[in-house]
Parts: sequence; structure tokens; C-alpha cells
Amino acid sequence: MLAAPASPRLQESEPLAEAELSTAATVATAPRMAPPPTIWGLGPVELHDHFWAARGVHVVRQGEVRGLSPDAELFMLTDPRTFVMFRMRALVETLSWVRPAVTFVRVRGASRRDYREQVLSDADDRFVSFRRIYGRSDSRLARVVLTRSPEIARAWQRAGDIHEAWRELRRRTRRSRREVIVTAGRVYDSSSGAETADYVRDLVNFWARPSTSIKQVRKVQPGVWAHEAAEVGAASRFVGPVWVGAGRSTAGCRNVLGPAVLWDDPESRPQEREIQWGEIEPTEWQMRVVQKSRRRRSLFAALKRTFDVAFALAVLLLTLPVYPFVMLAIWLEDGRPFFFGHKRETLGGKEFPCLKFRSMRKDADKIKAQLAAANQADGPQFFIERDPRLTRVGRLIRKLNVDELPQFLNVLVGHMSVVGPRPSPHSENQFCPAWREARLSVRPGVTGLWQVRRTRRRGCEFQEWIRYDLEYVDTYGWCTDLRIIFATFGVVLRGLLPGKGKASR
Repeated sequence: MLAAPASPRLQESEPLAEAELSTAATVATAPRMAPPPTIWGLGPVELHDHFWAARGVHVVRQGEVRGLSPDAELFMLTDPRTFVMFRMRALVETLSWVRPAVTFVRVRGASRRDYREQVLSDADDRFVSFRRIYGRSDSRLARVVLTRSPEIARAWQRAGDIHEAWRELRRRTRRSRREVIVTAGRVYDSSSGAETADYVRDLVNFWARPSTSIKQVRKVQPGVWAHEAAEVGAASRFVGPVWVGAGRSTAGCRNVLGPAVLWDDPESRPQEREIQWGEIEPTEWQMRVVQKSRRRRSLFAALKRTFDVAFALAVLLLTLPVYPFVMLAIWLEDGRPFFFGHKRETLGGKEFPCLKFRSMRKDADKIKAQLAAANQADGPQFFIERDPRLTRVGRLIRKLNVDELPQFLNVLVGHMSVVGPRPSPHSENQFCPAWREARLSVRPGVTGLWQVRRTRRRGCEFQEWIRYDLEYVDTYGWCTDLRIIFATFGVVLRGLLPGKGKASR
């Protein structure tokens, strides 16, 4: 039997046993055979997973609980019955610029083919004619979700049914962090043998480099891939894409016509190998995402720095008349110095003096050691509601947040940003290495998510600090920064109410 597409260029060739070569018609019936055939040790579901893994995407099915790779760029959330194919280029702009928590992808399948060609042969397995098999034409629509969050992916896996999975997904993500994209592609129902056969045939045409995630295959010629345990005849001529399975041979065949799949010899079927995520090379779309993301970050960093300088200059000019009065009050109660510069870390762990108006007694460090047992914070920071180290002036300027104003000098110099993680010293940053590396990848801020969202709940202070720092580093942008700035004004106003105070640092 010959493997051939419907094409006027096809000619009669040397016969090939039906057990050796699979045509489009054979592919259509193969998934219904018992035991199910494989190609390179993989069934249709595993092929689907490897296809998307080659693009850095980990397929996560509802109800199919298994480990998630930390090396995956994205997780694709789908139902157990759906296979999809679409090009990632359409999503590059959204993934690299908008960076949503979840992206709902509506894949609009192209109309199904009205027919397919079947090769007819005589009793001696020689070509006789083509038979055109007609089917209905329709358009399919499938929904999948792309996310970078392994927590969201695990919640999708654990859902009892697909409806619960969608409800859990919406519960875990704010509407503002969702994006919807409609793209053209192919949609298949894996519970249908015919559609699964269509999927495998289309995959042969669509997947240009299966060796990206399937390491035991080699490229014979353009579009032709063979297992390392397959024998490809030197005289064989391939027309169209062909996949040659383990234990198969094309020796003695002059023409092999595709698209075709030579399924693995059952006696030589290789064992399925897990996807080696660490060995997968970045694809073109991934490199474009990285490049666009870097350009976006560079552009944003330049604009953010310009905004920081302008904002800091405006604040300093507006508040400069307050400085002499604050300095005079500090001098009258406790003398000099007027300012206090505590060593904190900025980009890359470089230390800088974080400036503030001095709000504590000169012997505050000695007293702190004596008060260690009274610390109400659960992490490395120090907090007491009525800190005895504070001077009377210090209590007032802290209540009004005036003690923070000199930090805008740090912003001008480039040590800090207007918005960012809370600046902290080297000793505090050592408590959580992953958190440290993330927060030191951006400049610390005069204000930030932790400052505007913390709850002061006993036992949760340090966890909230880590959570909000990491959330900011992962999602920062103009919208985030502006929301934090406006929220800071609300925090300052609430701080003027009786009974409100600030952490001792």
C-alpha cells in the first residue's frame, strides 16, 4: 500500500506491505486498533504533550493529577478530551507586554475537510485508484487557558469536574488580571478515533522539529523524521512529511509518499520517556517573548527613573519649608543629628544609607537589645506598638509620615524608587534567599504593596512582607505603581486617626 496525499504529481511506485507503511487512510483507523499503536513510544495524548512542551508549554488536564515542571514557561489548562494546535505568535504581544495572570484562549478551528483521499490497491498491493470519502463540514471552538502560575495549574488539576475547574479559576484571579484572545487553529476531540487520527496526520504536517522534545528521533531529510531504531533505506525517496517508527524499515522502497506515519513495530516499541524540560531549547516565540519583555523592561525602567526624579523633585520642593521646623524640634528635644542613615540594600545587594529624620533616642540600638523579648513582629523586623525608644517629636513625625521625606533624596541619587519593595538591611534579607533575589532585582521604594496592604495580624507580618514583595516584582508596571501611590495617600490619611502607628525599623 502506498502512503499518498491527494495530488496530481503522485505516480505508481514499488509496493510496500500494509504492515510497513501507513497511509492517511491507515492513520485514520490506527487509533482504534488493539493494542493502540504508538509512534516513537508515544500515543496521541503523549504526542500532544510533547508538541506543546517543545514550545515551553506544560499541558495540564482537569482531573489528571501529576507533577508540574518548574522549567515550563507556561501551563496550558484544558479538559481531558481536547487536543488543540495553534501558533503562539498571535499571543506574543499579550504575554510579553500585558503579562496577565491568566489568558483565556479561544481557539476557532478551521472548517473540517469535506473529504479525505483513501488509496485503493489490488490483491498484489499495487496502486489502483484513489477513493474520496466525504464528511460533514463544520467549525469548532475550544477554550484553553495559559498561565504562569503553578498554583492556578494545580487548582485546575484538583477540580472535581470541568465546571468546578472554571469556577475555581475565576475565583483565584481578579478580572483585571485576565485577558481573552481569539485565534485560529485546529480543535480535536480525543475521544473520537477519527478526530484523533486527523490530529496525528495534521501533527505530521504542522510539527517541523519533533526532536525538540523527543530526543530519540533524527532528521532524515526535510520533513522526514525516524526513530534511532528505525532503518531508512538509502534508495528511499520521500515525498511529503513522514514519521518512521521504531523497528520499521523503508529498505527496498523507492518512493514513500506522505503525510504518513509508520507506527512503531510492536516488538520494538520503545518505552515512553518523560519530557526532559531542562533539555528543551527555546522556540522562536519564546525568544521573541524574552526579547520583547527585555525591551519592555528596559523602556519601563527608563521611564520609571524619569518619573522618580520628577516626582522626588516635586515632593522635595513642596515639603522643603517643613524641614527647618522638624530639625528645630529634634534639636530642642534630643540635639543632633537631625537625620539618621540606616544601611539598606538596593539593586544587586549594594548597600546605601537610607535617610530619615531621626525619630528615636541616640541610644536606641542599646535599648533595642533589651527589648528583644517584647518584639511583636514574627520576622526579622522589630515592632512594638508603644516603642519606648521614640522621642515625642519622633512619635509625631512618624504619625504624619514626615520622617520618610528625606528618602526622596535617596530617590534622586538613584538608591531608591518612589514605588518598590520595602528597603531592608543585609541581615533581614538573608532570611529567605529566593525572596532576597527577587526583591533585589528592582530598586526599593519609599512606598510599596506591603506598606499599603499589610494587616498587622499577629504571626502574619513576615509572610505578608514576602508575599507583597514577590507580587510587586512579578506584576509591577505603570498601573500597579499608580495604584500604590494613590493608596499611599489613603494610608497617610488613616494614620492621622487616633491609635494608628508605624513599625519600628
